[in-house]
Amino acid sequence: MSFSKPNRSSATKTKTRIEPAPISGMCVTCLDGCPGPCEIGRSAINGRQTIYPQPYGKITAGADKDYPLDYSHFNIQGTCVGAVGVAADSDVATFPSVDCNTSLGADGSIKMDFPVFTGAVGSTYIARVNWEDIAVGAAISGVIVVAGENICGMDKDAEFKNGKIVKSPEMERRVSAYRRWDEGKGGIIVQANVEDTKLGVPEYVIEKLGVEIFELKWGQGAKDIGGEVQLNTMERALQLNDRGYIVLPNPTTPSAKKAFESGGIKEFERHSRLGMVEEEGFYNEVARLRKLGAKYVTLKTGAYRPVDLARAIKFASNAKIDLLTIDGAGGGTGMSPWRMMNEWGIPTVYLECLMYQMCQRLEAQGAYIPPIAIAGGLTLEDHIFKALALGAPYVKAICLGRAIMAAAMVGKTNGKLTADKMEVEGKSVEDGFMSLFAVGAQLKERFGNEFGNLPAGAIGMYSYIERLRQGLQQLMAGARKFRLEYIDRNDLVSLTREASDVSGIPYVMDCDKTEIDRILG
Repeated sequence: MSFSKPNRSSATKTKTRIEPAPISGMCVTCLDGCPGPCEIGRSAINGRQTIYPQPYGKITAGADKDYPLDYSHFNIQGTCVGAVGVAADSDVATFPSVDCNTSLGADGSIKMDFPVFTGAVGSTYIARVNWEDIAVGAAISGVIVVAGENICGMDKDAEFKNGKIVKSPEMERRVSAYRRWDEGKGGIIVQANVEDTKLGVPEYVIEKLGVEIFELKWGQGAKDIGGEVQLNTMERALQLNDRGYIVLPNPTTPSAKKAFESGGIKEFERHSRLGMVEEEGFYNEVARLRKLGAKYVTLKTGAYRPVDLARAIKFASNAKIDLLTIDGAGGGTGMSPWRMMNEWGIPTVYLECLMYQMCQRLEAQGAYIPPIAIAGGLTLEDHIFKALALGAPYVKAICLGRAIMAAAMVGKTNGKLTADKMEVEGKSVEDGFMSLFAVGAQLKERFGNEFGNLPAGAIGMYSYIERLRQGLQQLMAGARKFRLEYIDRNDLVSLTREASDVSGIPYVMDCDKTEIDRILG
C-alpha cells in the first residue's frame, strides 16, 4: 500500500480527473486534451508556485501522509486502584484536583500553568496578523509564546546601521503585546536563524528589548530548508534582497523585472539560508547569548536523521541549555514546500522514541538532560498525555503550533462577527463576548473592566487551552496520576506489535503479566 497521496491535494488545490495510480498519483489514463487539474498539470502553467500550499501565506498547512505508526497506536492505561500525588480518598482524588503545572529551564524557574506552548509565530503574513491574539492568549493562559525567525529582517520599517538592526517597530509590537498581559507565568521566546544572527537580532532583542529567553533554531519538522515567504511587489523584493536574503527570481535581473511587469510571475519568494551546525560553534553561540544577557537559552531542532538528534541532545546537555524542542515530521507550519512536508524527515512518534533511548544513555553517564518539548502534529489532550508519557521523565511540555493558531483564528473570526452584530443592534461588544465564549464570565471576573480589551482570538485560545486542561485532568485522574511529574511510560500500552517494537511499550496482550501471575497464583 502507499502511505502518500502524490499529485493531488486540497493543500495545493489540485485533483486528478479519474482514479490515480497509487505510486505516481497520476490518472491511470492521462488524456491528451485534459486542462491539467493535477499537480503536474498546474506546474506546467504555474511552475514553482505549485510547490507550496495555497493560498500562499494566508494558511497553515499540515502533512496528509499516513505514517505506519502514530500516537493512535498507543492507548492510555487506566486503573481503579490507588492515587499517586494525592491521598487515595474518593473525596480528595477528584479530577479537578489534578495539577497540570510544569517547569522549564535548567533550574526549573520558568513556571507554566499548563504544559503547552505555541509554535514559532514568525514572519509570514498569517503569523503577523494573528500575533496579538496568540501572544495575549499565551499571557493570560500562563504559557510560552514563541516569536519566530525573520521578524526584524522582514520588518519594512526596520532601521539598520552598518548592516545591523537598531530598531524594529514590528518586533517591539510583538514583545509589548505579550508584556501588556504577562502575569509572570510562561514567557516570550525570540528565535533566530542564520539571517537573524547576521543582522544582529540577538543583540537587539536581548540588550534593547530586554528579552530573557532566546532560541537558536536548527530546523523544524515540516521542512528541511530555511523559511520562505511571498513578496508581491518589486520594491519589497529589492528591499529584502538588499538585506541579504535569497530572493527568487533575483529581482535585480532584467528578465525577472520583465516577467513581473508582464504578469508572467506574480510574486517573488524570500528564502532563508541553511544553518551549518558545528559543535564548538554551538557552544560559543550559547555562551555569547548568555554574555549578552539572555537568562535562558533554548534550542529548536527538526525531524533530521537520528545522528542529528543525537547531536542536538548531546550538545544541549553539554551547554546546559534550558529547553530543547524536538519537532517531528507530520506536523505543519505557516509555509513549507508541500511534497517536502509529506516526504522528508522522521515522524514524531519514531523521533520521540529515539530521543528516549538517547536520553537514557546520557543519563546513565550522569549527564545533564535538558527539559524537552515534543512537537509535530499534536492537537488534543490525549496527544499531550501520550507524548508526555512516551518521553517520560524527559519530556516536560508539548508544542502545539497549528492547533493553537487555529483556536486563536476561530476566536478572532467569531469575535468580529459578534462585534459587528452588537454594533448593528446597538449593544455592548463586551456583552457579546460574554455570550459568545464559554469562558467569558470567568475572564470577566478575573480581569474586570480590562475584559473588554482582550482580543477575541486570545479568548478563543484561552478557551481551547482550558478545554485541554480539563481533558488532560480527566485522563490523568483515570490513570490515578495527579501531578504531571508522575506520568510515566507505564501509563501507556501498545496496540500493535510494531508500536511495541519501536517504543519498548508492552503490547497489550503482554502487559502486567507479572502482576497477573501474582494475583492469580
